[in-house]
Amino acid sequence: MNLLENIKEGLRSVNANLLRTILTALIVAIGITSLVGILTAVDGIQASVKDSLSELGVNTFDVYSKRNRGGRRSGITEKTAPALKLKEVVRFIDNYKYPASVSVSTSVTGNAELKYGSEKTNPNVWVLGANDEYIALEGLNLTSGRNFSSIEIQYGTNVAIVGPDVVKSLYKENKDPLGTEISLLGGKYKVIGVLEEKGQIGGGNGPDNSVILPLINASRMGTDRELRYNITVGITNPNEMEFAMGEATGLMRKIRQDKLGDPNSFEIDKSESLADTMGSITSVLRIAGFVIGFITLLGACIALMNIMMVSVTERTREVGVRKALGATPLRIRQQFIIEAIVVCLLGGVGGVLLGVGIGNLFASILGIDGFVMPWLWIGIGLAVCIVVGLISGYYPANKASRLDPIESLRFE
Repeated sequence: MNLLENIKEGLRSVNANLLRTILTALIVAIGITSLVGILTAVDGIQASVKDSLSELGVNTFDVYSKRNRGGRRSGITEKTAPALKLKEVVRFIDNYKYPASVSVSTSVTGNAELKYGSEKTNPNVWVLGANDEYIALEGLNLTSGRNFSSIEIQYGTNVAIVGPDVVKSLYKENKDPLGTEISLLGGKYKVIGVLEEKGQIGGGNGPDNSVILPLINASRMGTDRELRYNITVGITNPNEMEFAMGEATGLMRKIRQDKLGDPNSFEIDKSESLADTMGSITSVLRIAGFVIGFITLLGACIALMNIMMVSVTERTREVGVRKALGATPLRIRQQFIIEAIVVCLLGGVGGVLLGVGIGNLFASILGIDGFVMPWLWIGIGLAVCIVVGLISGYYPANKASRLDPIESLRFE
């Protein structure tokens, strides 16, 4: 019962010094907001990446051109490797015997301008070439129309699949784009499909603002520069990933004529590596959130301790009366600690609500759909508030519990 009475007394004290309590709680709220807000945004980003990977599947791996840095190691200039060529990726598709789906793609440009009638897009459309397996292996879907046919892939027909942002820019009044002709990079292409809206993180080029052409057709646009081709291989049994990657490595080394003992002149990675990379990035962001929140909460802890010291001085006579009526030092200490915890929890609840809202707002700005409720971080945030209240309230509470009752009653 004494504990309940101390809680009520703490609330009464908070209400008696409302302005001071609000200012102190705001300091705590800012710290909790930064902590919960950053971690909520990180959880939203991570959930979005996991969804993307689940659509793509962890049973895929990529073969792509080696990144040539041209650096020096131990005084020796690193050997640069030429980019994968169209004939090499075609040979790979024809000779890769492991049961799998294989897609090939190449990026033509990221700043194309498309036209339809009098309408045109901004000069920031991503143009890429791909075969008929690309859409499925990249986790994309069509809202209308169809995929490329084998004949269109083989002969490089002037057909195109466009993203939803392109449709919004070119077609007004809900006009159906299927069957229409658009102009891009000096040619006319018939629209045969529209991609489903995918969304993307942080803007930039993505499938929503893209146009996909048959691989051979896109390759004809690379006469003035070297195009880089990427291969994505999807297998049915994820347990045989290493074996499938070994088969692909051996075949590509043979195609590229890599000598025995020389390193690969290409790079090969499984899709899980993207999850690992994202995991390391989110870990850094979480640490940053903890550091920012800790620094702010440290300031809140100092401010709250100062306010509690002032409160003890102001209520010296009250402490004297309580002790004269039989209150033990433990109960006096308990009262002031509970008061400090109440102030911190008031700020913590406000900080959690703000943090969750700001974190989800930031995630939505990055193009991530869905609302994230990070129960773990909410619990941690409120637990941190209690710890801050204990730390900042203990010394003033201990000082109050040691006051002499006679001297306290004489205090003016």
